[in-house]
Amino acid sequence: MTVDRRGFLSGAATAASVATLAAAAGPAWAEPAPAPSVAKFPYPDSAELRVLITGDAGTGARPQWAVADAIRALHADTPFSLALGLGDNVYESGPWASDDAQFDAKFEAPNHGLDFPWIMVQGNHDNSSILPGDGGWLLRGDHEVAYHARSQRWWMPARYYSVPVGPPATPVVEFFVLDLNPIAAYLPPLFAPFWAADGQFMTEQAAWLDRALSESTAKWKIVCTHHPYLSNGSHGNAGAYEGLTIEPINGNHVKTFFETHVLGRANYVLSGHDHCLQVLEPTPATKGTRQLVSGAAAKTNSGAHAKGATTPALFENFTDLGFMVLNLTPTNADLSVYTVDPSTGHPANAFQRRLS
Repeated sequence: MTVDRRGFLSGAATAASVATLAAAAGPAWAEPAPAPSVAKFPYPDSAELRVLITGDAGTGARPQWAVADAIRALHADTPFSLALGLGDNVYESGPWASDDAQFDAKFEAPNHGLDFPWIMVQGNHDNSSILPGDGGWLLRGDHEVAYHARSQRWWMPARYYSVPVGPPATPVVEFFVLDLNPIAAYLPPLFAPFWAADGQFMTEQAAWLDRALSESTAKWKIVCTHHPYLSNGSHGNAGAYEGLTIEPINGNHVKTFFETHVLGRANYVLSGHDHCLQVLEPTPATKGTRQLVSGAAAKTNSGAHAKGATTPALFENFTDLGFMVLNLTPTNADLSVYTVDPSTGHPANAFQRRLS
């Protein structure tokens, strides 16, 4: 079961109080001893990069495998340099420990043969407490950080971090991975000041991001989140998630964070959360930053989209499984969107455009 904000509000008051207290108290299970660090697949130092963009993949079910089959077919023809996993990596409620068997069933096994670095983002389902996807047990996501030491592919050295890729002296791109779960949760951490919108975690993350973006020498600056700033999908835009006006679960703090620290400073925001594929146009509010949504690597919106959605789009698909591919050079950013037939695992190029 996956919750949405309206469904959550209608019947989860008791769960909210319990889970919010749980978020403050920390996990009730013991973390196993850290595993010896494994050798990682290296990042390329090429000036030409081919980046796979997936999101909301971690089900372990047939649709995820079909999408991975399509990715393997493309990789065999033209290899990928690296991948982005835009959150909800372990459905439906996240891992229980850093050695949880779900990591193999929902990440390693489906992605066999895709042997390159995967830059991973945390999603709301990775931090569940009482209800799947409620985002109410934020420390659960620390198991995904700990899994960084156990996997050749999985790259998540911290809850938020950056990765410059390309020639060391002149990176082609720097990816800035954010963790907005504390301010996007269905269960706001009311009794845990550390996670509050003005608490230590978000304040330190904002200061780090301001500094990292300003100091980056990369041609392309790409912010990677789970929750989008703009989306015509069923979750909608930050500040009006699910069409709600109730703060803060409408994402008003997410909206403020984007507008204060990201927009106009990054070339692209890449997000999942909505199980669809969207290539949105920059708007006056985004100050030239373009939002892409790629959250259809295992589930789809089945045609659902936000009522009154008005953000102009170059491409939208709310019904098909799929993923995106971004080819980057020091001068060009070329995007392709692929849909996938779940019965065959065959990819179809549904959109191709030079964005910059």
